[in-house]
Amino acid sequence: MSLSLGPRQINRFCSVSADAPYVERSACKESGFDAALLGAWGRISPHLPLALSRSRLWRFARQVGDLEPQLVTLTDRRLRDFADELRPRMLSASLYSHEMATSFALAREAARRHVGMRHFAVQLLGGAAMMSGALAEMETGEGKTLTALLPAITAVLMGHPVHIITVNDYLARRDAEQLAPVYNALGLTVGLVEQGQPPQQRQRAYASDVTYCTNKELVFDYLRERLALGSRRARAQLAVDGIFNSRLAGHHQPLLRGLHFAIVDEADSLLIDEARVPLILAGTQDGAENAGGLYDTALGIARRLAAGEEFALRANEKSIQLTAPGKARIALLAAGLPGLWAMRRAREELVQHALAALHLYRRDVQYIVANGKVQIVDEYTGRVMPDRSWESGIHQLIEAKEHCAITERRRTLAQITYQRFFRRYMHLCGMTGTAIEPAGELYGTYGLSVVRIPTNKPLRRTNSGTRVFRTAELKWNAVVESVSETLRAGRAVLVGTRSVEASEHVAELLRRSGLEPVVLNARQDRAEARIVELAGQPGRITVATNMAGRGTDIQLHPVVRDAGGLHVILTEYHESHRIDRQLFGRAGRQGDPGSYESIVAIDDEIFRRFVNAELLRLVGKGWKSDQPISALSGRTLRGYSQHAAERLHGRARRAALAEDLRINRILGFAGIE
Repeated sequence: MSLSLGPRQINRFCSVSADAPYVERSACKESGFDAALLGAWGRISPHLPLALSRSRLWRFARQVGDLEPQLVTLTDRRLRDFADELRPRMLSASLYSHEMATSFALAREAARRHVGMRHFAVQLLGGAAMMSGALAEMETGEGKTLTALLPAITAVLMGHPVHIITVNDYLARRDAEQLAPVYNALGLTVGLVEQGQPPQQRQRAYASDVTYCTNKELVFDYLRERLALGSRRARAQLAVDGIFNSRLAGHHQPLLRGLHFAIVDEADSLLIDEARVPLILAGTQDGAENAGGLYDTALGIARRLAAGEEFALRANEKSIQLTAPGKARIALLAAGLPGLWAMRRAREELVQHALAALHLYRRDVQYIVANGKVQIVDEYTGRVMPDRSWESGIHQLIEAKEHCAITERRRTLAQITYQRFFRRYMHLCGMTGTAIEPAGELYGTYGLSVVRIPTNKPLRRTNSGTRVFRTAELKWNAVVESVSETLRAGRAVLVGTRSVEASEHVAELLRRSGLEPVVLNARQDRAEARIVELAGQPGRITVATNMAGRGTDIQLHPVVRDAGGLHVILTEYHESHRIDRQLFGRAGRQGDPGSYESIVAIDDEIFRRFVNAELLRLVGKGWKSDQPISALSGRTLRGYSQHAAERLHGRARRAALAEDLRINRILGFAGIE
């Protein structure tokens, strides 16, 4: 069977790359006008009354249900034989066909028997949407992990290896181990790719029918492989090498087996949030340039420059611009210094990066210092990324700033953006709790249409309102008061913050009020699953940095459920409303009661960066100093600032992709575009 099942695959991308060492799509050039039209359609299509499409999904779900009685009576052995007998017919099956419905019914029955979970009808809808090449938007707690079984098993029975891609090693391992009995019951194999894995074990994992992996491990494996195989080593050449038992056949056989079928979990996080920066495969860079003295000197010069006069800080773009007086001052301060300091362009670039390290990268916000090392904090998930470093010497400058050991600078060997990588899959689909906001970009960039899947039970989540205060102090006082009031009602509270610094600050304020919070941020990320799981206990206060992609459901204690469920407090708007929704989605899962509110301050970073002073003045007219502004004004500020931020990030993603394509043409390592 061809994988050209959904709208993404019809006239959207070019054919299979003939020069690649395995199956993958070649990139198609498209005009800016085409991309704009695709993006516009992607934005409006989820909101259209597509009754015909929805009725087709429901008809398919009923078809799966009708097949259930004949499978329930089969023995485990007969169920496996049934799957084997289905394989030949699946090779020519079409979308929503009887064969595809049978595959879904087999997966549903195997899950019921071996992990005690039977797919709800809405999960069948989600699986069917993914088989059509779409992104299924499913509310938090609706069982996306179990839903992924349906397209995964179906694709394997069609003869295609499947990659299920998630955001961290813990989730990949948990899902692979939890669901392995289901796959095994149907005669399918499961592999797990994780950090630090021996090469032979990794090879076996990719050779499995279904491979669970993280986005970064997968992409870096792809880059290493393409670098090792060479830019123009086609499948026919590899076959000849294998016949003659060449050195390549012994050492560089393809690892991934091709980019056939990808299911991306938390798809908006991976395909949108992380797509602003390319993934870079780097090697060590030799030379005395890595000496710590160079960076100390650069920081010393940077500290002597005057903001506004000798350099301009562009907070919105997170960039530093040197002025003419600044460049002259750098030349004066660097006079007589050896090496790079004698070269105008090199010294200015070095000091510019040093200014960025001082003014744009904040400890306990963009990074933490743990065990004497600078570790980057993912701004979208709040997790540390110990294997990542900033480029252009910025990481080393931050290490010098924090008096840590200076690591070696790295040189770029290969790079690729998520946009270019994921478009190479023959069939791309995914799932997430929040996809409506970037629907245009998802369709315009990846060809992924968004399908909203209804909840299994009616939502009982209520909005307790928005309060915007004049200062951070007033905001934190209101947060503490709200937490205390909620606990007195016998409920549990989740306080969401945007940084490690903020989470520890509010935790300290709560302790001073006699309350005992549990903190989840980059310092405790190893224990995150247990912390999240217990966040629904009576009297529990959980203070957490960004909750995107945590992947663990909050289980409500019956006492908490009866008292009104979990209450979520957002303490600072994110740069996308979608990420705010991810936090709110922690309350009221699977028909449970719950509520959420926003308590923010006018001096929060998002307002400082994206709202001009005149607008703030108009909003603040007649504002009593200790009272929040009106809800309408609060929503206006939020909408204005988030829209500005999303436009900025959208430009950054487009620029990253354009630069990636340019560099790829120069390096020529990643195949024909």
